[in-house]
Amino acid sequence: MAARQYHLKFGPSAAASVDAYAEYKRIVGDDDGGVMFTPEQYEAYKKRVLPMRMKNRIFTSWVNPEGMDCKLVGPETLCFCNHRYRQHKTDFEVLPQDRPILLPCKVKGCGCYSYEYVPLNGSQSIRCTCKHFTEEHAAMSPHRCKNGKCGCSGFHSSYTCGCGNPYSSHHMLVETKDERLARGHPVGQDVPYQAMGGLTGFSSLMDGYMRLDPSGIGAPSQEFLEQPITASDHPFLRANVTSIKAHKMQQRALKGQPSGSEVDEDLAERMSAMRRPGETDMDYFERRYQERQKAERQQSRARVQAARQQAVGRRNPPLKPAKK
Repeated sequence: MAARQYHLKFGPSAAASVDAYAEYKRIVGDDDGGVMFTPEQYEAYKKRVLPMRMKNRIFTSWVNPEGMDCKLVGPETLCFCNHRYRQHKTDFEVLPQDRPILLPCKVKGCGCYSYEYVPLNGSQSIRCTCKHFTEEHAAMSPHRCKNGKCGCSGFHSSYTCGCGNPYSSHHMLVETKDERLARGHPVGQDVPYQAMGGLTGFSSLMDGYMRLDPSGIGAPSQEFLEQPITASDHPFLRANVTSIKAHKMQQRALKGQPSGSEVDEDLAERMSAMRRPGETDMDYFERRYQERQKAERQQSRARVQAARQQAVGRRNPPLKPAKK
């Protein structure tokens, strides 16, 4: 039996209506109780809530011992109680003075007294050392196991974050805008949407160890960005090595700096990356590996020597000329 086909026709204003509804849900969330506000109720809600959100926004993140925001919590991020962040209290007429700031769950019957992020292992919940998932533990701390035959006294996981620290060393941080600025982390723009948590831009959707802003691993060093392109780099860089080198040589020429050494290094790297007659795959990779090891050792020696020279300079300051 052939499947039925439906042809839906939408008017020219359909896209605008969808956008208006999406805007409505971002602002109101579940505060309407499942029944949409009337236009008058919607305007009254915005007049009451939006100034409060713009002034008293709070930022929620899951932080490691080094202060990196490994996870910036957003509206749809799940809590240990298995409810979304937007289903917790995030709007405050007056910012609380007590620390930590508690964000209780608004779902009726839920015992969660404050939002607590729990990471996922892919699309699956992480396990406790008792082999049960997070859903099989109580929402209230210390999250005892619900399995009656299990002797687990609280949730403890061996999960390791991408930053290299274990789950147990992380903690929830709920902070105000001023407190976040004092840590040197970005706050983004003031937005009227509900439960934005720690989101400040598209990069906030990435984990901390992949994020290059101050809240993550940070921007790479100038030395890393200016290191020479080798055969082990990305094919895009190797394909554009000629134009990149030409640009660098032009910049050095404008500054009046010699560029001969730059060309020599590039030619040496290109010649080394070429296969030699009679060289097998294993011989080629071993030779390239040994060359990289040698280059790394030379760079390490140069850094140590520079550090020693700086230390000697600090211990032996230049003598002041004798007064006549």
